[in-house]
Formats: sequence, C-alpha cells, structure tokens
Amino acid sequence: MARRRKRKGPFGLQRRRRGFRWWWPFGGLGALILLAIFVLAAGYIWLRGSLPEIDGEVQLAGLKGPVEVIRDAHAVPHIYAESLEDAAFAMGFVHAQDRLWQMEFQRRIGAGRLSEMFGAESLGYDRFMRTLGVYRVAERTFENLDAAAQDSLNAYSAGVNGFLATREGPLPLEFLLISHEPEPWRPADSIVWMKMMAWDLGGNALDEALRARMAKLLDADQIAELWPGYPKDGPAVLESQALPDLPWEALAALLPLRPLEGMGSNNWALSGEHTKSGSTLLANDPHLGLQIPSLWYLAHLNAPGMDVAGATLPGMPLPVLGRTPNFAWGFTNTNPDVQDLFIERLHPDDPNRYLIPGGSAPFKTRQETIRVKDGDDVELSVRETRHGPIVSDTIGGSSDFLPAGHAVAFAWTALRNDDLTAQVATRIGLAEDWDSFTAILRDFHAPQQNIVFADIHGNIGYIAPGRVPIRRSGNGWMPAKGWTGEQDWVGFIPFAGLPRLFNPRSGRIITANNKVVGPRYPYFITRDWSPPHRAQRIEALLGETDAHDSRSFAAIQADTLSVAAKSLLPRLIALVPSGGDAAQNALIRLRAW
Repeated sequence: MARRRKRKGPFGLQRRRRGFRWWWPFGGLGALILLAIFVLAAGYIWLRGSLPEIDGEVQLAGLKGPVEVIRDAHAVPHIYAESLEDAAFAMGFVHAQDRLWQMEFQRRIGAGRLSEMFGAESLGYDRFMRTLGVYRVAERTFENLDAAAQDSLNAYSAGVNGFLATREGPLPLEFLLISHEPEPWRPADSIVWMKMMAWDLGGNALDEALRARMAKLLDADQIAELWPGYPKDGPAVLESQALPDLPWEALAALLPLRPLEGMGSNNWALSGEHTKSGSTLLANDPHLGLQIPSLWYLAHLNAPGMDVAGATLPGMPLPVLGRTPNFAWGFTNTNPDVQDLFIERLHPDDPNRYLIPGGSAPFKTRQETIRVKDGDDVELSVRETRHGPIVSDTIGGSSDFLPAGHAVAFAWTALRNDDLTAQVATRIGLAEDWDSFTAILRDFHAPQQNIVFADIHGNIGYIAPGRVPIRRSGNGWMPAKGWTGEQDWVGFIPFAGLPRLFNPRSGRIITANNKVVGPRYPYFITRDWSPPHRAQRIEALLGETDAHDSRSFAAIQADTLSVAAKSLLPRLIALVPSGGDAAQNALIRLRAW
C-alpha cells in the first residue's frame, strides 16, 4: 500500500491541520454553546430594535406643524408643539414608544378582551367586564364630550397609531411571547382606562356582597365590629375649619355617616406664612399599587395656552396631576361609596320581567361575544335593569345570600353615558386660577377625589369633586331591595354642596384619605374613611416648624413612624405568648422595634 506523505509548507516546515483544537474536549457541546451564544446575542440585538428611537426626525401624517420632543437625563419627554392637538398627538406617540404593552393590556382589561390574548383562563374576568359594559359606556361617553375634548382624544389616538404605522423594529417582547399584534388605538380606549381607575378608587359593592354573606353567620353588631368606625377625635379636612359659603338651606336631609377603614394617599398644601420662601407649597404622593412599569408616566407639554408638567396615565393626553407656571394640584381618594347592589325580584309569571314599585318592567338584553385564543367563541347574554346590569352570575358567592327568583343588579356612577371626567382630563392643565380650575372640575364625575391646589398668588384650596349618589334611605351598607324603591338613588350631591375650602385661616390643608366632613355636613359620602393616623402624623410634622421648604416636605413624605403602631405596640408586647418559639421570637422583635 502506498503511504500518504505529509505535506510540507514553505521552508520545509510541516503543516498542521488547522482548527479550534481547544473545543475538542467538549465535542459537539462546545459548538452548541457557541451557537447558543450567537443566537442569544443576535436576539438581543434584534429585540433592542423595539426600544424607542429618541434621536433624529420622523415624518408623521396628521400633524399640523412641527413638534419637538426632548428627553431629559431621566428620559422624561418635554414636548413642544404649535397647537394643543399636536401636543396630544406627540403624547400619544411617545406613550406608545415607551408603554405600548401597558396600554394594550389596560384597554383590554376595560374592554373585557383579555381572552383574545390569554385564552380561556381570563374568561371569568372578561365575562364580568362585558356584563358591566364599561367599554360600551366609554364609546357613548366619547360622543357626549365637547368638540375640544374629542379633538384632543382623536389627536392622541392618531399619535399612537402614527407610532404603530412607522415603527421599524419588532414589537416589545410581551407581544412576541403571545404572538399578539395591537389594533389601532381609539378614543374609547383612553376613556375606558379612566373608568377602570374609577373602579379602583370608588367602590363598596363587593363589600356589600361580603357583608350580605356574613349576615348568615353574624348579627349586625358583629359585622360592624369588622368595619370599625372612624374615631371621634380623628381629624376631618373641613371639621376644624369655618364652613364654606354654601346654600345650606337648599341641601338635602342628613344621611347617616358610618366610616370604614381604608388605605390610600397623602397630599397637603401650605400658604406662604408657613414656608421659608413665603410662597405656597404643595405635596402629593398617591399610594397606588406598585407595578412594572409604573402606573404613572412623567411628561411636560408646551403649546400655545398650555405649559403643564406632571404625571400622565399612559392612554391619556395630559397630566392627571402636576403643575403649570401658575399653580399646582394633587389628588387623594375620598373612598366614595358610589356603587350599590340591588336585589331584583323576578316576575313570578314571566322570567323576562322584574318587579318595580307599582308593577314590573322588561329586562333590557344584549348579546356579547367573547373571542377566546385557541378556543371557541363564548356567547354571553346580559340583562339590564333600571339600576344597572345583572351581575349575579359573575359575583362569586352571590348564591349564598340570593334567594330563588331573584337577581343582583349593579349600580355605579361611572356607568353613566354622561360621565364627563375624560373631558376634565383633557383640560385640567389649561386652567389659569382657582375659579377656572374649579369650573373645569364641575365635569369631574368619577371617581370623587380630594384635590388640593396652590398657586403663585399665595392661594391654597381644596375641593372634592365627583358624583356621589343621594339615596332615598340607607347608606349602601348592604344590598338593597330593588323592587321597593326605598333605597333608590334620587340624585347626586350638587356641585355647590361638595366639600371645599379656599384660603383657610390655618394656612394649611391636609388630606390622607381621612374623614373629610364634620358632623354638620348634610350628605353621606362614604363609610370607608381611612383611619386618621397618617393625617395626624402629617399634621404633627407640619406643626414642628413654620418655615417649610421642599426638603422638609420630602422628609415628611419619607417619614416611617407609624402612629397606629405606637398605639398598638404596648398592647402587643404585653401579651403572654402561647404559640411556642415563633410567638416568643415575634414578641422579641416587637419589643426591639
């Protein structure tokens, strides 16, 4: 046999077989690792294409003039436009750049369309939202807004859609993971998220259902113990102030007040007599749930007649709370009782009718189709009464307190077609002074909020706008009998009768979801006041000096002392543990706190 001779290279040197010899000990595994690194690197580079493009120019159809967006060191956009509509357009574009998945998820929550993205697991939620019909109401609400508000929301929608039409990179990762493509944005998508914020901040219906179920096991006094009343010595926003100049003679009869513990936010305003600068100061820290990304999105918009900076909600064109060159404002929740459950009695001979005072009425019915990813469509038949939609099948445990031949209807102020809160959201930053500010808030319907105000002229103010129902009797503590009409809503607290203050003698206004009104206030707002501990702590800290500045305000916001804990701690550490080492260790930690 002929032997193969080794080839020699130049100068007679023996050639070696070329290759990545250092991989050989790993065999094919090394190649796979290298390939995986390459794929991951390529995927990372590709996914970075979904990040917002913040440099350069882009041509967008729908703008009336040039718009400049400057991102500061914190990536907060500063929008400079030549018209209010173009500013709203740019806000929509920038929101979509940074928060497209958040916006998509939020609008589908309100529309009851999560199952189109996630499948049958979200059907229960979609059934409930479709039964309420929040998105249908949002669509009708848009038609009731004035032309300026419609123009703003239309321009915002065009901005979102301008981004969708011009983006070149991939969608954000969340879309890719579920193979979902966003639809064009509509004005109702903006409005529906405001209504879902109202759902978060105004309630009581689910507590009504809970108390009704508890009533099978507990008496009224025992149930009341689980919803303790507001302390008699707890501060109220208006209680220690002179009553505002309101037409008290024209106000309705006194309704019972039974406060309930809750959680929430803080805001306060000081006049110049309490500040180092001699100018007013305002602080606000909304305690909404932590989430990633944040519920809020900071932005600054400048256009003719508008220069406003603050916290926007992705999905809305202007800051919900913030400041202008003339004034600042902030929100906390009053925890208003703006929802009621009404037990409707079905007609004994006709299940398509329900009883009303003096007779019966037919249910209004509508059909809803819920599309389900990787599943069949679900058809939903919804009945509506004079009080609202029937939700018996969607409220868990309603059969525990619901007798046969009855159904539960849901009443909520945000389910009205004339809810104009979205209109306020498009113009609150356009006010010039306290009078124009409060005039705009006349259309703030849901949810009721504690709004504090401070301006450059030395004025501070407070108002709690919103629709709060007046009931013929009762206070929404338990589900009401719908067929008697005894606890029907007969109107809303008139705007002139809503709690408000302007330049109080004390020179300070504090709200921390604590009780707002004193014993002479003639309307029922809620039982759900938060305990007074935070308000008391803020009041104490503000009283420690008459020369506050932004640093002292920030220190108050970051304060960690709990008045509630100071009250409870002596009682807790006096306990004799009976639960073994765990209880003993817990007491040791409490004593050291």
